[in-house]
Amino acid sequence: MITDEGLYKLMTWLSPNFPVGAFAYSHGLETAVETGRVTDAESLTTWIEGILKFGAGRLDAALFRAAFEAESARNDARLDAVVARGAARRGTAEMALESNAQGRAFLDALLKSWPQLRLIAWDQRLKEAGREPAYPIAVAVAAAIAKMAPSAALNAYLNAFIGNLVSAGLRLVPLGQTDGQRTLAALEDPTLDAVQAALRRDTDDFGAAAVTVDWLSMQHETQYTRLFRS
Repeated sequence: MITDEGLYKLMTWLSPNFPVGAFAYSHGLETAVETGRVTDAESLTTWIEGILKFGAGRLDAALFRAAFEAESARNDARLDAVVARGAARRGTAEMALESNAQGRAFLDALLKSWPQLRLIAWDQRLKEAGREPAYPIAVAVAAAIAKMAPSAALNAYLNAFIGNLVSAGLRLVPLGQTDGQRTLAALEDPTLDAVQAALRRDTDDFGAAAVTVDWLSMQHETQYTRLFRS
């Protein structure tokens, strides 16, 4: 169960209004549209479901769980190791930028609006190590400090992640708002499955294999016209 207080925080932290700049990233979707791989609501749904099951969705869920458990146990060394692993597991430069920039923006906004001693100490440790937190790790640490239920927090994170991809798809294809809602409805079960799978898997299972997504992300780095940073 999640408390009303926890629900309020999750809805606020993962709202499009929270200043992490998520609207600036398409996760390679811009090139997928440019090359004709995503052309309608059905192909957008398939594309995002693949990312959720095999790509960054799977990786982020694993990092989220590991960071949440490390912070819940107050194990700083373990959390530092998760941060290092998260930095090493991005397939392209733009994917790394997308995750790290949002992680830093999330942490900075949280420190100014919901400051906690544990959060302040972690931020200092990150700066001393010269590292930026991957976005799922930053959200997981904040959720653990707030004593939220891990399944609810991860569900909210993945919902925000796919919601941003759907929003990018609506602008790029382009599609209507109803198409966006149908896509989100179709992704409900895959998202819930991804949450449960991440909580059941071995904590050392950090693998991801969305090769085409990574390939298109690399192409996006030199794409002639771009609306998005990734």
